[in-house]
Amino acid sequence: MKIFFRVALWLSVVGVLGIVFDFGYSQSSSSQDLLDNFFFSVLTVGVISTITRYVNNYRLFRRKVFLFDLASIAFTFWIFYLFLFVGVPFETDLLLENPIWVRVAVLFTFIREFSEVKLNYKRTFLNPAQLFVASFLLIIIIGSLLLMLPNATYQGISFVDAFFTSTSAVCVTGLIVVDTGSYFTQFGQTIIMILIQLGGLGILTFASYFSYFFKGGSSYENQLVLSDMTSSKKLGEVFSTLKYILLITLTIEVTSGILIYTSLNPLDFTSNFEQIYFSVFHAISAFCNAGFSTLSNSLYQDGFKFNYGLQLIIIITFVLGGLGFPIVSNLVNYVKYQIGRILTLGKKEEIHRPWVLNLNSRITLITTTAITAVAFVVFYVLEYNNTLSEHQGFGKVITALFGAATPRTAGFNSIDTASMLFPTTMMVFLLMWIGASPASTGGGIKTSTFAIATLNIISLAKGKGRIEIFRREIAAISVRRAFAIISLSLIVIGLGIMLISIFDPHQELIDIGFECFSAYSTVGLSLGITAELSTASKLVLVGVMFVGRVSMLTIVIALFKKVKHKNYRYPTEEITIN
Repeated sequence: MKIFFRVALWLSVVGVLGIVFDFGYSQSSSSQDLLDNFFFSVLTVGVISTITRYVNNYRLFRRKVFLFDLASIAFTFWIFYLFLFVGVPFETDLLLENPIWVRVAVLFTFIREFSEVKLNYKRTFLNPAQLFVASFLLIIIIGSLLLMLPNATYQGISFVDAFFTSTSAVCVTGLIVVDTGSYFTQFGQTIIMILIQLGGLGILTFASYFSYFFKGGSSYENQLVLSDMTSSKKLGEVFSTLKYILLITLTIEVTSGILIYTSLNPLDFTSNFEQIYFSVFHAISAFCNAGFSTLSNSLYQDGFKFNYGLQLIIIITFVLGGLGFPIVSNLVNYVKYQIGRILTLGKKEEIHRPWVLNLNSRITLITTTAITAVAFVVFYVLEYNNTLSEHQGFGKVITALFGAATPRTAGFNSIDTASMLFPTTMMVFLLMWIGASPASTGGGIKTSTFAIATLNIISLAKGKGRIEIFRREIAAISVRRAFAIISLSLIVIGLGIMLISIFDPHQELIDIGFECFSAYSTVGLSLGITAELSTASKLVLVGVMFVGRVSMLTIVIALFKKVKHKNYRYPTEEITIN
């Protein structure tokens, strides 16, 4: 049986490669027939493999995965029914007009078979930081190769441009060297959308949870590694955290997609499918703070820059994505608690739960709100008669709010960024550098880091020896991490600016600086020089984007071997600072 299951696994792997070949290259009628027959062979073996597992192990019927397998088998039999009884060739039925269903079934077969593979992370081979970095590199390389397929673009693309685009998508940055909407086909845009989703959440999040879901458990070593990646405080919370991440993502993206669809004018699209695709693409891109758009000028495009409802939905979506999964989860629990208190008010003794909204959430929410509010006022005042001049009343408010919120890693633009006044551009530099919140889809040094640095300044000014807030003391390790992140970010950004100024000396320093800050903080805003940069400068930006996404601190941890804790301390001396 093990041999049969292994054959089923490798056949499903070849099936995925067949899907890539099918969509990536133009097929003749004979090769298409051959591929279709092969796909049905994969589905047949997959169904037999799944049924065999249940025959060999009746305990599988008690797991939640049984419902998934039952639905998958029913879906596959529906495809077989259309193939065998509706008739061949499929000229009028739903299946051949939409052959995607066969490919979806093959993809589900691969996921099911791959999830049965026993994957054990070995810390002696790769520590969590190294594994995290390696997973992003792998997705970027695969994405680059996929974007170079003939059917992914209309006119072909060089490896450097494909590599840049793939890195920008996986690192949820949004910087582009070619126009996403006009250069890539719908197949190419779909690849970018998948790369954004995988990059926003991390391929290990998907792989680990699917493996746990299908097998019903995981090794202790795997849970240790995943606890490091998900910041779970307890091993028992690892997979519940993963489930929350996926559930929150799906809920917000689906809701956002529906709202975006309802806010659009059908006259701006050639078909209903194009309108749906636009909604799905932008919902995923917004929540993952990617900034990619199928529009040539992002939301500054004619027909969209005055759609304030759409802009408001996009703002809410990328703000939720930028808050971070732990914060959103904590907010959900807080709202549930408050609703529970209101519903039980006067009916029975009230149960008080202190600190439902934890310290992380309080600091993040206050910092995010304060930064956004200040940026909104400054943007509104400075740009009132400049980039906001074409808007009126409520439109100015929404556009100013969009301009204040999007630099913190979202990357969409509803104005001409290159036309901003110099003071506004300087403010955007700061906003990009701060970025989103920790454990989110955004980049930057993070709001918590900025908050700790600010609180440290206040504590020093007051003569305090420690940082205190909300009757809590900030741990020394958090302060050390914050200042390490700040220092490393400035080193990387400064190095990027220096190298690009060497490779492209004709570019203005402010444009280069804007590009590097945008790349490091995975923002995606640009003053319009990205496509004009030399190959060497593009590769520099690729490096800056990658470092900004995985964090320079993570790379440093991945490179250095951890030392054992010693039971001694040297005498303390104070160093002269100023």
